[in-house]
Amino acid sequence: MSGHILVLGGARSGKTALAEQLAIRNSKSPAYLATAEALDDEMLERVSAHQRSREGRFTTIEEPLELPQSIFAAAQAHDVILVDCLTLWITNLLSMERDVADEVDMLVEVLGGIENTQVILVSNEVGLGIVPDNALARTFRDLAGAAHQELAAICDHVYFVVAGIPMVVKGQAPTA
Repeated sequence: MSGHILVLGGARSGKTALAEQLAIRNSKSPAYLATAEALDDEMLERVSAHQRSREGRFTTIEEPLELPQSIFAAAQAHDVILVDCLTLWITNLLSMERDVADEVDMLVEVLGGIENTQVILVSNEVGLGIVPDNALARTFRDLAGAAHQELAAICDHVYFVVAGIPMVVKGQAPTA
């Protein structure tokens, strides 16, 4: 399978597992570009567990903010890059008071210029629930939704994962 991929789903839906399977299937040495920052003990344990689970299968790159630049740099050495996850990246940008829309535009531009490297983007679909009760949460939901729309437009394949089962939104079904 070629072309960039966007994998959406809820928390613990199986989206990362699908993305990892696709990355390993499509590359002998994929890069795993992680956007999480371990700012508390619970997140530190999550990050550590993720690192242990992919040990030896991926080259790990940790980058909470400069995602477009990191993807461009990783594309010089890797034929598949798995980015996990966009919603954490958006959270990081918001916390640093960066312009998320401009950053997403840069990401789209970088992805459009990468032809020999497949990028698999993982993100939480946060727009399926109730309207958040505070302005920051509504802003986050709106920015994530806008980012997903922009990225889905340029990706060749878009999957929505529910209960570990990928549904094809765009492109062809991932093969077993």
